[in-house]
Amino acid sequence: MIHPEWAEVLAPAEPLLWDLASYLDGERAAGKTLLPAPGNVLRAFQRPLSKVKVLIVGQDPYPTPGHSIGLSFAVERHVRPLPRSLANIYKELQMDLGFRPPQHGDLSAWSDQGVLLLNRCLTVEAGKAGSHRNKGWEQITELAVRALAQRGGPLVALLWGREAQQLAPVLEHVPRIETAHPSPLSASRGFFGSRPFSRVNELLAAQHAEPVEWALR
Repeated sequence: MIHPEWAEVLAPAEPLLWDLASYLDGERAAGKTLLPAPGNVLRAFQRPLSKVKVLIVGQDPYPTPGHSIGLSFAVERHVRPLPRSLANIYKELQMDLGFRPPQHGDLSAWSDQGVLLLNRCLTVEAGKAGSHRNKGWEQITELAVRALAQRGGPLVALLWGREAQQLAPVLEHVPRIETAHPSPLSASRGFFGSRPFSRVNELLAAQHAEPVEWALR
């Protein structure tokens, strides 16, 4: 389910992962709908750690059934309408780089270039945003981010929202851009106008790394 490089990094947290699995099984047995589907919970770790050059951290998965797929902010290509946070990301992408927003929410082209789309928590109960905070996922994702920071560059981090920004101390000297979350409740308070995409590429260039092609087709 996850790349061997990530499996090695997350091995110290195996007992916690089993505890989380047991908790999730119990919630499902109680009739609760959990997101994303079990096979997608650790999807962000399917690509190698060594290839990551941009880290985008969100909060928790979309609580709307059919939206969460294990990659922060992304949805399947057929999903309509797009989640409002993703629509705001596309608005900023257009303002920043002039790219016409795509009609779909498939961000796998970013993942293929080494963009790690990681939520702070990796599961949620349907219809209840933030319902799985403080259940243990924060320790897992902190471990992953710490491994990236220790690996070294090239690496740039985008921390969108307070939950993501709690990881700033873990990132130490990694160049990072911290803004408000792109949700409709906060996008106007610092996300819009932050130019994250062009700034990431500038920070990658300073590390002699290839820029990300942010345009989606």
